[in-house]
Formats: sequence, structure tokens, C-alpha cells
Amino acid sequence: MIAGSIFSLVMFGLAAFLILNRQYIYDQWNVWHYQASSQINTISDRAGLSDKGKFYLAASDTVVEDATQFNTNCARQEAKNPILGCYTNLHIYIYNVTNSELDGIEEVTAAHEMLHAAWDRLSDSEKTRIGNMLDAEYAKIATPELKTRMDYYNRNEAGERQNELHSILGTEFGNLTPDLEKYYSQYFTDRQKVVALHNKYESIFTQLSTQADTLYNQLTALGKKITGESATYNKDATTLSNDIQDFNNRAKAGSFTSTAEFNSEREALLARTTALEVERTSLNAEISSYNDMYTKYQALTVRTQQLNNSIDSTVAPAPSL
Repeated sequence: MIAGSIFSLVMFGLAAFLILNRQYIYDQWNVWHYQASSQINTISDRAGLSDKGKFYLAASDTVVEDATQFNTNCARQEAKNPILGCYTNLHIYIYNVTNSELDGIEEVTAAHEMLHAAWDRLSDSEKTRIGNMLDAEYAKIATPELKTRMDYYNRNEAGERQNELHSILGTEFGNLTPDLEKYYSQYFTDRQKVVALHNKYESIFTQLSTQADTLYNQLTALGKKITGESATYNKDATTLSNDIQDFNNRAKAGSFTSTAEFNSEREALLARTTALEVERTSLNAEISSYNDMYTKYQALTVRTQQLNNSIDSTVAPAPSL
């Protein structure tokens, strides 16, 4: 009787343990059966993940996938906003970006998605505590670019604002409050590694955007200048042509009273012709400069598009035989 009661208590305790710890048991089971590829191992090390961070990657069966499989597992929300990874159904999928200029982008993506897995496992009270810290930090450091990103998440992932901030701030911003740094330290041995990787490839997009904006502004200003000067030149050329025609008609008609009067008007017309030629030469030089700048602007646009295409799984090159 006593033995039966003890057995019942043991079974009840075991059942309670399994219920209360079912997520950890599920995670541990996945970790035991997960075989990380050499690529995932490299990603984990380069991102500066701690054992706990690596645990969540393993628990989420993290894989790096080419376009076809990735697009099957990670649904895009907006056509103009490609995604590089997703955490869905307790799994992490990372798009295989092969452009060497964007070295580090897979590491940042993996760490970003890992933090989604970590957030998913926080208790409600911890989400509230960490969420308050994230909101306070966002209020201090929000850039226009970050606000645009958060608008995207507000449109497509209602209620996940703090979840997204948890991943973005943890992988892209270097100087957080001591409390947040302490919190993130459980997932990273050195969080600055992943931030540095983010800054490295992000700087390429920033530089291209800055150069393109500068050229665009220069093109706009020079274009307006050329338009105005062209109108003035055409008006002056028309007036000069009419005046020359009038001079020639009067010369043929013998309207000049003296050689001095003829020569004086002729010299004035020649001076105006010379000045107009200088104006034309200057205008042509500006047009040539405009064309050169426009060529550079187009090259920047093409390069930017190529970089964007390399992170867009929907425009990946077709597989070869």
C-alpha cells in the first residue's frame, strides 16, 4: 500500500516534471540528434556565440539553404523586402548568401534567428522585464532606418515588436546599456564579433547609398544649371543670328554711311560671336561632365542592384546541370 503510494507520487512528480520542462526536454532531444555542418560550426564561432547560443541553434535544427528550399521554408511578407532567415515551427533556416562582398551576413542572420528562439523560451515575466529594457533602448538609439524596419514588422508581424527588437539590438548595435549587455552575455562569448560583422557588410550598402545620393544631388543641380544656360544660349544665338542677318542686309543695301560705322558694327558682332562660342564650349563641357556623372550613377545603381539581388532568394541564379 505504502509502496503503491510512493510509486504514484513518483509517477506524479515525473509527469509534472515532464510537463513543466517539456520545452527543455524537446530542445535537449533535438540537440542530441542534431548534426551541425562545418558551415554552421564556422558561423557559430564567427558570430561569437556562447554554448547557450549554440545550444539554441542546435535545438532549432538550424540549416543553411539554397534559394529553392529556403523559399519553401521561409515565406516572404512583402515583395520588396527580401528575408535572409526565419525562425518558424521551432526551426531556423538561413539563406545561403554566396556573395563574398557580404561576408558575415549569414553569421548575423544566424545570431538574429537564434535570439528569436531564445525569446520564444523566455517566461512571460522575463519577456516583460527584457521588453521594457528594449523599449527604453530603442527610444534612445532609433535611427530612421531602424524606424522603417520596425514599421515593416508592425505591418507584417503584429505583436512581435519586442521580439524583433530583441534580435536586432542584440546583433546590430554595439553600445547597449549594462543591463542589456549582461543579459545578452548568456548567448554570446563576445557580442561585439557579430556587431562588427554586421557593420562590415552594412557599410558597403551605406557607402553605395551615400555615393549615389551625392551624385544624384549633383546631377540634379547641374541639370538645372544646364537647362537654364541652354535656354539663355539658344536665346542669345537666335538674337545674334538675327542681328547678323540684319547687318548683312544693310551692308548689301549700302545703308552704312561710312566704313568706320560698318567696321564698328562688324567688330561688335564678331565679339558677340566669340563670347557665344565661349558660352557654347562651357555648356558642352558641363554636358560632358553631366554625362560622366550619370554613367557613374548608373554604375552605382547596377552594383547596388547586384548586391540586393545576391541577398534576394527569389532572384537567385537558376541551378546548373
